[in-house]
This record gives sequence, C-alpha cells and structure tokens, in this order.
Amino acid sequence: MTPPTPSPEPSPERARLAAALRELKARTGLSLAGLAEQTPFSKSSWDRYLKGRTLPPRQAVQELCRLADEPDGRCLALWEIAESEWSGRVTAAPSPAPASEEVSSTRNKSVAAAAVLASVCAVAVGGVAVALYLLPGQHAEPRSSTPPSPTATGPRCRGAACEAKSPMHMKCSVGPATLASHRTATGAWIELRYSEKCGASWARMWDTRVGDRLEVTVAGRGGRGAGIRGAEVEDEIDAESYVYTPMTATRPGTMVRVCLRPAADGERECFNARVN
Repeated sequence: MTPPTPSPEPSPERARLAAALRELKARTGLSLAGLAEQTPFSKSSWDRYLKGRTLPPRQAVQELCRLADEPDGRCLALWEIAESEWSGRVTAAPSPAPASEEVSSTRNKSVAAAAVLASVCAVAVGGVAVALYLLPGQHAEPRSSTPPSPTATGPRCRGAACEAKSPMHMKCSVGPATLASHRTATGAWIELRYSEKCGASWARMWDTRVGDRLEVTVAGRGGRGAGIRGAEVEDEIDAESYVYTPMTATRPGTMVRVCLRPAADGERECFNARVN
C-alpha cells in the first residue's frame, strides 16, 4: 500500500487549529527552538503543527496552552474536530458513500460547528475569530425546519454491522469510553476504546514509530488469526498522529486483547480489558 502524503494545503479544521496555536506561540515569546527545548516535541514537528501540515498530538496542544498560561479546554475542543477529520483517512473498509445531498448537508453542519468552536478558541487566544469568520466558504446554509435524519447525526452502524469498519467514518468515535491505556517499553501509548451506541471496540496508538503495528482481538472469537483488527504506522505523518484500528463488534462482558508489535527490536506488548 502506498503511504499517504500530506496535502499541500491544510484542511479547514487543521487551519483553524493551527491559527489558534500560532497565537499561543506568539504569546509565549518562544521560537521554534524554544518550544522544542521546553516540550517533548522537536523543532521540525512544531513547524509542521503551526503550519497545519500535520495534526499535533493532544499533548502538544496541552503543552502549548501551559506555556502560554491558557486553559486548554477550548482549544482541545477545536483539536477534537481536527482530529476526527484527520483520522477519517485511516480505514480498512470504507462504508458506501451517502447520497450527494446528504454529503452536502453533513458538510454544512460540520463547517458550522467547527466555525463556532474556532471562534470561541480564537477569542481566548487573542482575536483570531475575525480572520476565521472572514475565510471564504465557511458560512453554513440556514438551518432547515426539518429535523436531521439519524443517518446524518448518529452512528451509522451497530454491532456486527460495524465489524472491520472505521470508527470515524461510522461516527462511532463521538464520546467513546476509554476502557484501558498502556505505555509500552518503546514509549508508545495504546488505548482500547468502546462505543456503547455502536456496540463496538477499537484501539488507537500514538508516540509511535514507522512500522509499529496495533492489533485488537476478541477472546474466544474463531481460531488463530480470526477476527484480528489491525493498523500499522506507515509513515512519519502517522507517527506524529493517532492511528486507529478498524472496529470489532463487542458487548458488555466481552474480553478484548490489545497488542502492539514494535517495528524495532522488542517484544510484543499486550493487555486485556473487559467491556463494561
């Protein structure tokens, strides 16, 4: 599989986040080298984050808010929107595309919600809101009196229908529970996530290296290799972002096993967690 390449222009979600982060950086008075010295992230990484070329880890947003003496709640909300857009490209089995009218309606609602959060975050970091509202093409159409359809607003699958599909594309990643987390010997973090509404679980990893592989299996499901849902860090962009496995159907009481197979020399690390 050919590794994905970053787009020449950041998405609107990443552009808004990057604008807010640049305001925070200006407040700190630090150079890129200064940010690198006071955070776990390199100078080149900060350059990409601040230009919107790649999505920063959640920790990077928190670190910059700390250095700027800014509460991180509002900017983390903006980060969540950008993270959902960014992670949607990682999927093993994309669902059928909805009708063109639904795509347009969903896009308009997403842009409207993102613009509101962007303005709140921008006001907090010093006046970016004006620039955001003046960006072309960011105005949503007036709300219709017709209530949105379940397909447009809620999860698009449940249980077995979610098997091997992307939690992002199926809208299962909204408000999931984190059942367990673990830091590996290589420094990578892995988490098991669960959506009660979708009846499915998946795992995600970050602070990884190219070639690291994450796998999720459900206890007692089939023979060896059956039902394994995996994802691999394919390039440096993946290594600096979250990487998600496809989903596997689960229900309360199910025991799930999550394993990281490091690319470098090292043993596979696993943990088990039960769906509540």
